[in-house]
Amino acid sequence: MLRSIILALSLFAFPVVALAGQCPALMAEVDAALETASLSDEERARVMELRAAGEQQHQAGDHAASEASLNEAKTILGI
Repeated sequence: MLRSIILALSLFAFPVVALAGQCPALMAEVDAALETASLSDEERARVMELRAAGEQQHQAGDHAASEASLNEAKTILGI
């Protein structure tokens, strides 16, 4: 019985851990693209704001919001 409970809990935890792993990769993509992107000052400021928000959300455990912020930054960057 205990083994079944542990297995069930680990299966529920796995997707959360998998999602958490995407945020750093998205941040790295934004960082790399930001170095060579041709953006207006407003676009660059918005991307940097979204990048910072994505990192804060990731650290707070809100990985869905982090991915949304980082994906919006990627859209502005054209990646």
